[in-house]
Amino acid sequence: MSVFIIAEAGVNHNGDIKLAKELIDVAVEAGADAVKFQTFKAKNLVSKDAQKAEYQKKNMKDSDNSQYNMLQKLELDINTHIELINYCNSKNIMFLSTPFDLDSIDLLDDLKLNIFKIPSGEITNLPYLRKIGALQKEVILSTGMADIGEIEDALDILIEAGTLKENITVLHANTMYPTPMEDVNLRAMITIGNTFDVAYGYSDHTLGIEVPIGAVAMGASVIEKHFTLDKNMEGPDHKASLEPKELKDMVKAIRNIEVALGSSVKKPSRSETPNIKIARKSIVASCSIKQGEILDESNLAIKRPSGGITPMRWDEVIGTMASRDYREDEFI
Repeated sequence: MSVFIIAEAGVNHNGDIKLAKELIDVAVEAGADAVKFQTFKAKNLVSKDAQKAEYQKKNMKDSDNSQYNMLQKLELDINTHIELINYCNSKNIMFLSTPFDLDSIDLLDDLKLNIFKIPSGEITNLPYLRKIGALQKEVILSTGMADIGEIEDALDILIEAGTLKENITVLHANTMYPTPMEDVNLRAMITIGNTFDVAYGYSDHTLGIEVPIGAVAMGASVIEKHFTLDKNMEGPDHKASLEPKELKDMVKAIRNIEVALGSSVKKPSRSETPNIKIARKSIVASCSIKQGEILDESNLAIKRPSGGITPMRWDEVIGTMASRDYREDEFI
């Protein structure tokens, strides 16, 4: 099955539907399977005095450190959701959005979304998890900041609420924007898959594209990556996002890795089979040999091409008698 690539627009639309549509165009051009936004009401998500994260303060030029004020400007109303869903349908790409509160879960369910993405920050939110679990949809669960016990608890809640385990994909993630390479810990993704016998993937916040490509080589079935039109735009997540060409390069590389992973059966490939004759060797006469002479190291050699007796039978040939005359370099 093909790796499901989610191009995460998130809030990089800056509250502008025109920008949101341009982001959808970029995701389509890159070859992503889905483009994902974020659905929330600032008043339901954060308290009025909640501060921005340090990376958000650093990435935004304004002196207002209120998370509430920042998020209020980035809300998408229901009509905007409908317009973006219709636009995605016209471009043949899946629309996804992450709900950040209970009302947003209802909104996205009313809009008939088939996949619900749970962000890392909600993995310890029991009422939220129970509400999504009861929808009995496909679920993608991000696990940034979580330990293995918290992942187990979240999975138990989703499954008890009604979601089938086979409909859940768990994403390893790190929520620092950007994530330092030494904190990626890709092997933890394998631990998640092995511990819970569940489909797994990776949500990436590193700079560049090599880590998600590595995740695919390690068996990730879903990759999520932030992207933007321009890293220098004003907003909390632009700096740690891919620009359009980078997103395209990532998708292309993932598709190449998918093909390169192959079947796991070790045998000569179709393209290299003709090289067997050219690159492998045979036992040949190293000089003229007369009938009746004993074949040994003094009159035998191993040379290309193959087609004669394989050198793996060297011990069988040594010490036998030449059944006829041989010229130099002739197959024995």
